[in-house]
Amino acid sequence: MAMRLRLGGRPAAASRARLRLSLNGRLLAEDTYALAGPDLEREIVLPRRMHRAQTLRWAPHHPNLIDAVIELLDPDGKVIDQVKSYFGLRRIEAVDGKLLLNGVPTFLRLVLAQNYWPSSHLAPPSDAAIRREVELVKELGFNGVRIHQKIEDPRFLYWCDRLGVLVWGEAANAYQFDERAAERLMNEWAQAVRRDYNHPCIIAWVPLNESWGVPDLEHDPAQRAFVKALYHLTKTLDPTRPVMGNDGWQHAEGDILGVHDYAVDADKLTERYGSPEALRHTFEALRPAHNRLLIDGKTFGKEPVVVSEFGGLSLKPEAGRDWFGYATSDSAQDLLALYESLVGALLDSTAISGFCYTQLTDTEQETNGLLTAERDPKLDIAAIHAINTRPAASVPSEVLDTIHQREIAARRDRRATTVSGV
Repeated sequence: MAMRLRLGGRPAAASRARLRLSLNGRLLAEDTYALAGPDLEREIVLPRRMHRAQTLRWAPHHPNLIDAVIELLDPDGKVIDQVKSYFGLRRIEAVDGKLLLNGVPTFLRLVLAQNYWPSSHLAPPSDAAIRREVELVKELGFNGVRIHQKIEDPRFLYWCDRLGVLVWGEAANAYQFDERAAERLMNEWAQAVRRDYNHPCIIAWVPLNESWGVPDLEHDPAQRAFVKALYHLTKTLDPTRPVMGNDGWQHAEGDILGVHDYAVDADKLTERYGSPEALRHTFEALRPAHNRLLIDGKTFGKEPVVVSEFGGLSLKPEAGRDWFGYATSDSAQDLLALYESLVGALLDSTAISGFCYTQLTDTEQETNGLLTAERDPKLDIAAIHAINTRPAASVPSEVLDTIHQREIAARRDRRATTVSGV
């Protein structure tokens, strides 16, 4: 584990820096380093047994965060300055068509999050509202969010760290391509990656979405070069996370192949994504949303595939109200049945690595959220949770994990029954 410390306005009396790491009050490491200048880089080594410990790693079902305290000391050992923070130990990899979290195959159950608010738009109304947003994601049975067309509020990322929600970080894109737009996005994106690098919840970066800002990607070599430049810039700043050069549509560079497909027939999703053979045909021969998925020599290889937008389902609006969605159901019961069929088709796929449902909440433009803009559920939350958490066929270990969890719950219930009987 690497520590990089940069001091601003270093006090003349500061001669050493002390680092303390702890988990739930248990001291993991304490070291002191001599300061020879404003910059300090050290490798922190934890005992080998700690690296293997499940309690040390960060994941949605055990979001363990390690507290860090850094102090500046004078020659007599007196503390003259102090900063506190936290971090999570976790590894995310795209390997042989799978996404591995801490070495374990993981199926992404993401929901698109634009996080607009009726009274304040992009500004959350309160800290409590931010936390509640993250809690609702988990209550609905999702294990993550895909932030859409915005650099997210660090407070939202904080609660994703604390509560265990995976995040795809995304940039807000320009509408057209020119040198000034490219330069500004490069600069803003670099700042965003640097700012949010240490959030363990972020497991992937998405600098471009659906060819926004690069509308002639298939035919303009400058636009293709820009996509590749963004990809390689991101990998330079952060080699630890997968990066998608352009999510959803034409792929020229990227570690994950994302595809957007708003088919409202579950059989169509099965036909396109249900098996490895279906995936290859979709990426090499079909054109979802009329766009080629592979361009500029990109071939269908071993990258994980995520259906990174689908659904967009709405209830039939009241008389006199506008409708913005991709399909309409007459009742909550019909909407739930359609939702279950679409999610079920993707969970039954033996080939994909996850999905992202559109979307969490209604916005001004799109009334296709699982929640209204006021965060009221349109469907029974427990029913949505049960649908989303069904084991995925592409990750066989999820079936075993479910059986194991049920056995643990059954033993717990038997013990509780025995105690109450006594």
